[in-house]
Amino acid sequence: MAQDWDIKARSTACEACSTPFEDHQQYFSCLRFTEEGYVRGDFCAACWDAKAPAEKAFSNWQGTYRLPPPKPEEPVKKETAETLLRRLVEEADPARISVVFILAVMLERKKLLEEKDARLVEGVMVRVYEHRKTGETFVVHDPGLRLDQLEAVQQDVITMLEGGATPPEPGAVSDQSAVASDQSAVTSDQ
Repeated sequence: MAQDWDIKARSTACEACSTPFEDHQQYFSCLRFTEEGYVRGDFCAACWDAKAPAEKAFSNWQGTYRLPPPKPEEPVKKETAETLLRRLVEEADPARISVVFILAVMLERKKLLEEKDARLVEGVMVRVYEHRKTGETFVVHDPGLRLDQLEAVQQDVITMLEGGATPPEPGAVSDQSAVASDQSAVTSDQ
């Protein structure tokens, strides 16, 4: 007979009295078969002795409770592509136009953003993306990257997603800085 097993971790408190287990405290566990399947119960010594749930148990055992180690803090908080895009769009740094564009394309491929419009504004292609879940609009300037520039921009994106910051490349921004600072012009034309 095939059986689906639902593995249940040891509880942090006694099932009977709800008293949290302390580090190095003895506990008792039992595995009972019920209408819902196998159910695990963890008990302190006093409740185990008082209720003796082992009589109905499929299996029982004794152990020593160990407090789980604290989760290590990440030395550097990693960003997601979406949070990084939001932060960079908010900063509106003309030196990051290429990074913002690559992030928007990444999120479009992941089906988080959908391109709604693309217009040429003062010689620069401006793309309008909509967030599929929230309906937010992102105005992104297409820097017209050449293939030989992609690797450097992708490396900047990777570094920033890992929590690092990279200085803008000299000459990476051309006449687009004037357009980047005036994002409202695009939305008002629609």
